[in-house]
Amino acid sequence: MPASPMFNPADLIRFLPEIILTAMGTLLMVLDPLLDRRESKVYGTLSLATLAAAIAAAIFAYSMPGPAFGGMLVVDGFATFFRVLVLAVGILTVLPSFSFLKRQQAETSEFHALLLFSIAGQCIMAAANDLIIIFIGLEISSIASYILAGYFRDDKRANEAALKYFLLGSFATGFFLYGVALIYGETGSINLSVVRAVVVAPDAPLATMVGLAAALMFVGLAFKVSASPFQIWAPDVYQGAPTPVTAFLSAGPKAAAFAIFLRIFMTAFAPIGEAWGTLVWVSALLSMTIGNFAALLQMNVKRMLAYSSIAHAGYVMVALASRSEIGTAAAMFYLAAYACMNVGAFAVVSHLSGKGERYQSVEDFAGLAQKQPFTAAMLSIFLLSLIGVPLTGGFFGKFYIFKAALESHLVWLTVLGLLNSAVAAYYYLRLLVMMYFREPGDAASNVEPLTPALSAALILPAIGTLFLGIFPGWVLNFAGRSASLVK
Repeated sequence: MPASPMFNPADLIRFLPEIILTAMGTLLMVLDPLLDRRESKVYGTLSLATLAAAIAAAIFAYSMPGPAFGGMLVVDGFATFFRVLVLAVGILTVLPSFSFLKRQQAETSEFHALLLFSIAGQCIMAAANDLIIIFIGLEISSIASYILAGYFRDDKRANEAALKYFLLGSFATGFFLYGVALIYGETGSINLSVVRAVVVAPDAPLATMVGLAAALMFVGLAFKVSASPFQIWAPDVYQGAPTPVTAFLSAGPKAAAFAIFLRIFMTAFAPIGEAWGTLVWVSALLSMTIGNFAALLQMNVKRMLAYSSIAHAGYVMVALASRSEIGTAAAMFYLAAYACMNVGAFAVVSHLSGKGERYQSVEDFAGLAQKQPFTAAMLSIFLLSLIGVPLTGGFFGKFYIFKAALESHLVWLTVLGLLNSAVAAYYYLRLLVMMYFREPGDAASNVEPLTPALSAALILPAIGTLFLGIFPGWVLNFAGRSASLVK
C-alpha cells in the first residue's frame, strides 16, 4: 500500500493496540446470544487474551516510534508507558470480575466489551497529539465508563452513580471542548506541537485568551482525574458502581486523563506555565486536604478509598505543578505505583463484599487475618504502599514527586503534602487494626475461598507494588527518558 502525507502502512502498526481492542469488543457484543450463559467465563478469558495481545502490540509499536495519521497520533515512550499501564489495569480488573460477576449472577459479554472499548479510548488518549483526537479518545473511554458504572441495572445505587457520572462528566467535557474551540480560534490549529510553536512566536496571540483556553481545558481534565474542586462525583460513583468497575475507574481512566493532562500542559501550554502553575498548585493542595480529611470520616471502605483517590490525584498534581521533566517522570512513576496498590485494594474489597455487596464497612474487615491470612497480608501491602511506607511503590512515588516539587522551589506545597500524607496514615492503619486485632465478624467468617483468578488479582499487583518499591530504577529511568515531551 503506497504511503501518503496522511497515511502510510506503518500507521496501522502504531495503531495496532486500539485495533485489537475494538475488534474484540465488537466481537464480544455479538457472542452473548451464541454462547450458553454457563460458558460465560469464556468472555473473561477472551478479554484477558485480548489485553495481553494489546500489550504485546503496544511494545511492538514502540519499536517503530513516530507520528501516525498525519501527526494526529504519536508513538513514543510516553504513549507506550501509559498504553501498557491502562492495559495492565484492564487485566487486573478482569481477574477479580470472574468470581464477582458469578456471585452477583451478572455474567454477560457486555461487561467485557464495554471494558475493552473504554481501554481502547484510553490508549487513544495516551498516544494523541491532536486536541480533537484527545476528545474522541476521552469520549470513547467516558461513555463506556458511564455504562459500566450502572452495569447493575436493578441496583438503585448503581443507577444513581451512572446518572451522576454521566451528567457531571458531560458538563466537564463541554468545558474541555470550549477550550479546544478557543485555542483553535486563537492559533488556527489543534495539533499540540503547532499550538506550542504559535504560542512562543513573536506575534503570539493574546496571552489572556490562551490562558482562558487552558483554564477551560483544566476544568474538563480535573474532573476526569477527580481533582478538587471538581471531585464531588467520585465518592458517590465509586460507592455505587460494581467494585471491579470502581477499581478500574480509580486507576485506568485516571492514568489516561493524567497522560493527556501532562501532554497538553507540558507541550502546548508550557510557555505560559506561570499562568496555570498557580491554578494547579491550589488544586493540588485542595485535593490532598479535602480527600484525606474527608476519608477520615468514612466508615464505608469504597467511599474511603474514593476520597483517598482524590488525595492521590492531588499528589500527582504536585508533580504537574513543578512544570519540569523530573516532575513528569515522577507523575508517571506514581501513577504506575498507584494503579498497582489501588486496584489490589479494591480486589480485596470485591472479594469480601459478598452477594449484593453487603459487606463494605470498615467493621466488616474485622478478623480477616484469622480467616484468610493471605488476603489480609496482600491488603496490608497495598495499604502500607498507599501510606507511603519504605520498600513499597507508594513510598518512592511520593519521594520523587516531592523531590521534583522541591527542585521547582515549591517548598510550602511539599510541606503541606507531607503533612497530608501523615493524616492519611490514620484511616489506612484503621483497616490494618481491624484485620489483625479484632475478632472475626460475619463478613470475615463467611468469606469465600480464593479462586485462582482472584489470587492472581492479588499477587500480581502486590508484586508490582514491591518491585516498584525495591527496584524503582527501571521504571523510573524509562519514565525519565519518556518525559521529554517537547522535541
